Amino acid sequence: MTIVVGFTPSGQGMAALAAAVREARRSRDALVIASHTYHHPEHGPAVAGEEETRSALAEVGGEDVDWSLRRSGDQEDVGEFLLSAAAESSARLLVIGLRRKSPIGKLNLGAAARRVVLGAETPVLAVKDETPSGALAS
Repeated sequence: MTIVVGFTPSGQGMAALAAAVREARRSRDALVIASHTYHHPEHGPAVAGEEETRSALAEVGGEDVDWSLRRSGDQEDVGEFLLSAAAESSARLLVIGLRRKSPIGKLNLGAAARRVVLGAETPVLAVKDETPSGALAS
């Protein structure tokens, strides 16, 4: 079985990766890291590659987890990309990270997260970013 995790090098991406590593270690499932487009403050639209992903795994203590990387295209819809990654890998769980929001903002789930939660045919684990707001670029 596999676990798919939506990943960007951001607070919410790292929170999702850490949760996915914990679950993969517990269940002995392989991890599919679905690296999707994000806005890099210096370069604009970007997708994390293997080196950046390997570094993030080391940061969350996941070097020993069996993993593979799937990268989205630059213009690919994030929600659709995550749903297709889960379907194509027959995932038993999809893990996504959510941004911390103000009390009013909590009423609104982001568009990609809403698409994943409502469209997934597999259970979705949504975890909050543990970093203070504004500490990492998203």
